[in-house]
Amino acid sequence: MASSGSSKPPEDTSKLGYSYVTPAGMCLRLRQSLAQFSDLFSEFNKYIAPAYHHDRCERSVHMRLYSMNKREFATVFLAFFACFGLGIFIGLAGPPITVMSKVSGSSLQPNVTTTPDAPSNYLARGPFVMRTPLLTTYSQQLWIIAKLTTDNTDDEMVDKKFHISVQIEGLTAEHKPMPVYGGTHNGGADVKNRTRHLSCSYEECDEFTVLHIGFLDYAHYIVTVHFYGLEAFHQRYNIRTVQFYFKSYNPAFTQIEIWFRFIFVLFTFIITCWFAHTLRKYPMNDWSIEQKWLSILLPLLLLFNNPIFPLIFIANNWFPGIIDALLQTTFLCGILMFWLCVYHGLRQNERKLLTFYLPKLIVVLPIWLCAVVLGIWEKCDELNDPTYSHFEDSENYNGLKVFVSIAGAMYLLYLGLLMLKAYSELRSMPYFDMRLKILTLLMLIVLSISLIVTMQHFGFDTLEDNFIAQLYTSYKSSAQFMCFYGLLNFYLYAMAYVYSPSGPAVHEPIIAKDNPTFSMINDSDEEVMYGSDEESRRPLNSACRKGNDYDSD
Repeated sequence: MASSGSSKPPEDTSKLGYSYVTPAGMCLRLRQSLAQFSDLFSEFNKYIAPAYHHDRCERSVHMRLYSMNKREFATVFLAFFACFGLGIFIGLAGPPITVMSKVSGSSLQPNVTTTPDAPSNYLARGPFVMRTPLLTTYSQQLWIIAKLTTDNTDDEMVDKKFHISVQIEGLTAEHKPMPVYGGTHNGGADVKNRTRHLSCSYEECDEFTVLHIGFLDYAHYIVTVHFYGLEAFHQRYNIRTVQFYFKSYNPAFTQIEIWFRFIFVLFTFIITCWFAHTLRKYPMNDWSIEQKWLSILLPLLLLFNNPIFPLIFIANNWFPGIIDALLQTTFLCGILMFWLCVYHGLRQNERKLLTFYLPKLIVVLPIWLCAVVLGIWEKCDELNDPTYSHFEDSENYNGLKVFVSIAGAMYLLYLGLLMLKAYSELRSMPYFDMRLKILTLLMLIVLSISLIVTMQHFGFDTLEDNFIAQLYTSYKSSAQFMCFYGLLNFYLYAMAYVYSPSGPAVHEPIIAKDNPTFSMINDSDEEVMYGSDEESRRPLNSACRKGNDYDSD
């Protein structure tokens, strides 16, 4: 009887279709450790998986991005690079941005000298009286740059500080000179001695800017230049030649710039109207954050291309040039703001002004202010004083460089943090992973091409070698202009196509809720209600569609 009450032998379990073998000690411990780690990860997973801890499932207008296959994605990027490459090819085949002519300082030496030692010290003192080449309205601006060569054979670097004074007169149509700067119309009170640095290595000395005229009122200018403080330098190293270079914008390039800006304005206007027409069928509350931002960036792009750009050549005023610089700065900072808001807005539904937008404005606003200072403030100073150079105000200029570096580092750090959090929380969620990938891919393309072009043309110290101040960079063609404008325009065009709505408009909320095709449309983001904790861990599309049953309140 005792044997009958005993348990069944182990071999009877084979009738159930499985068998159990007691694991070894090490294997058992490993399995228990993995089980504990799995339980811990499950507790953490609900914070990064699509669950109620996120503010909501994304309920927005069904974008074309959701229905595109790999072939359509490849077509979009192929069209983007084809248009961008065509723009660069047109730029490479176009004329150079600047034209240059030069005159030797020795040819400007007067025939009659007042003192016996004047011929020997003429190259160290002047005066150098020059007449500029013919300038048209399309020449836009004028730079006069000087370059010295010496007989220095010592193995040493020479950095000499000296002063220059400039007088400018404009020739009217009747060939009558009119004082422009440093003349007698103010009693000579506006004649200023500007400080310049002469850096020499062996025989060659670096170029330095004598003056920069930001707006051309006359076809010819008569410029008189004096040097002060180079006599001792001339006695030691013997200034052999002084070359003056006249640089201005190429009128042929200016015509190309006007035409292509007009073409970009026309295409941007058409795409802006088309994008607004596709979204007008849907309430603004149903727009995704990308669509809302594109409705802002496309008008800013229209202003960036500047429909009033030809006024720069018609109006005898500095105001159109200042407006052009301000519009370009605002659009570029708008793109920086767009990247921050989208990477954060995909994870957060409540986008209040103080908690969501204000921190991003604090990060982007210093960059905008620095660009305005460099582009507008300096331009105003140069218009008032053609001999002005921001290098003279070295203390404030170095402080501005530090401020720009800190602001740029803060922006990159903030953007990287938002990208990391967005990918860690949303990469496994349907729809969101596609939006993150397309956003990041287009952003990396724009940033990489912009950095390559900037470093190739300006070097690593962009602020010190900026194009407006010294024209150190030698431009061989208008490819940089086409690359810069084409990249930003085609970038917005590609995003407008990808983020545009797909499918017919649905006005009845019942149809939008019942039809799975329009499951991304909902009455309000804040009215979404979720089911049980287990249902909240399901994929986004499943959670969103099941959540529609609760939206009837």
